[in-house]
Formats: sequence, structure tokens, C-alpha cells
Amino acid sequence: MQVRVLGCSGAIAKDCRTTSFLVDSDLLVDAGTGVGDLSLAEMAAIDDVVLTHSHLDHIAALPLMIDAVASRRSRPLRVHALRATIEALRAHVFNNVIWPDFASIPSREAPFVSFHDIVVGQELQLGTRALKNIEVLPAVHTVPACGYAVRCAEGGPNWVFSGDTERNPAFWQRVNQLDVGMLVIETAFSNREQALAQRSLHLSPATLADELANIVSGKNYPIYITHTKPAETEEIMSQIDMLAAGSQVHGTKGWDIRWLEAAGVLQV
Repeated sequence: MQVRVLGCSGAIAKDCRTTSFLVDSDLLVDAGTGVGDLSLAEMAAIDDVVLTHSHLDHIAALPLMIDAVASRRSRPLRVHALRATIEALRAHVFNNVIWPDFASIPSREAPFVSFHDIVVGQELQLGTRALKNIEVLPAVHTVPACGYAVRCAEGGPNWVFSGDTERNPAFWQRVNQLDVGMLVIETAFSNREQALAQRSLHLSPATLADELANIVSGKNYPIYITHTKPAETEEIMSQIDMLAAGSQVHGTKGWDIRWLEAAGVLQV
């Protein structure tokens, strides 16, 4: 299974795109500004989108992408999300004020987009060309949110994405039961901004360390850091590098921490 990193920044700046991942060629995980780097043919090939939550950095490109390729598609784009996320999209984006209601255009019988409720703990099978199993994982954020575990339908390890979250015992309880090939986890703020991180329910390096300590003994997989704020990325990276070195020195866990980069391709 191939995961293409379209965007992994917590905000925009030159060469910074917000959260979006293309799994194989037909599944989009979040729809941040990174979607804009896809060609029309690549966007038209996407049949399913799974969203972690309703915040703008994770959904900004969705209405624009649908508009760009609607004439090239013969069936609706399927958007899967928590009910609260779908309600937010309908009320605040596809409301005929901010953007047309693509769930009723060109007709309710044959719309450009269809919305599908999901719940935490649910397992989906999605993919028209390469079938994938997707499990909805819990997240702790300022709006209803989730993460995902994605694997090939025929088996193999999971690509696990935390979504936007702060400390989250339920997430680790489930992740420790999975065969994890790699973990993508957010760390939005530096330790200097730890109070802001807690208020906005994001991780900082210090709380990331507490979270990674929940990985059960014997589990070892690459951990990719995502969602850093561009103005703090270097500071966050330095603090996490120190964290990783300290974990090895003290013999607690030899965390394999890596930096996620836009335009990178992960093989799971």
C-alpha cells in the first residue's frame, strides 16, 4: 500500500501544505491544501474521502476539488466522516452561501458528492481499484474528531494516523492491539507553547513523549511527526530529537522518530 503525503503542515507558508494523504490512487485521507498539487486526472481518480474532523486545514480543498473534477466523474465522490463533521460541512461550507450544495447538484438523485456517517470503532471497506480496510480510531480534539488505521484488504500492517488529538488513552488501547507498520502522529506546538497546545487540544513534544510511552513493549515501528506549525517547526524538531535521544539513553524505548515531508511517498 502506498501513502503519498500531499500535505503535513499545521498551516500554510511557502512549500507548506495542510493535511492530506493519498492512499494508492483512490482514497484521500483529509483534504487540506495539499490536494491542490494533484493533477486533474489524479483528483478525478479519487472515489472516497475520509475526514478526521471539520477544521479548515483538513477540509479546505474538498469543495474546490469537487468543483474541479465533477464534469469528469460519472458517480458522486463519497465523503465519509463523523456525523458532526458532515453537519458542519453542510451548514458552513456546502450551504449555497460559502459554496454550492454539491449534495443536490446537478440533482439530488445524481449529485456531485454523497455524505456517509461513520462512528469510532467502525470498520469500512473502501476502494474501487485497490480495496482497503479502514478502522475509525478515537481522537481528543476541540471538535468531534477521529483518526484512522488503514491496511490492504488482503492483509498486512496498518498505516495509523492519529488525526488532531491531545492525550488519548483510548487511541493507544486500540493501536496496541493492531499490527502497525507506521504511525503518523501530530505535534502542532513546541514546548514553549505547551499551554496553547493543551487549550487547543494538540500535542507538544512533552505530551508526545507521554503518549509514546503508551506503546507496549515489543512494538517498534516508524513514527512520523506531522502538523507542525511552520513558525515553530525547527524548534519542535529540535525538542523531539532531544526526546528521542533521551529515550535511548535511558533505555525506556528506542523510538524510531522521523519527519514527515510533503511530496514524500510511504510504503506500508
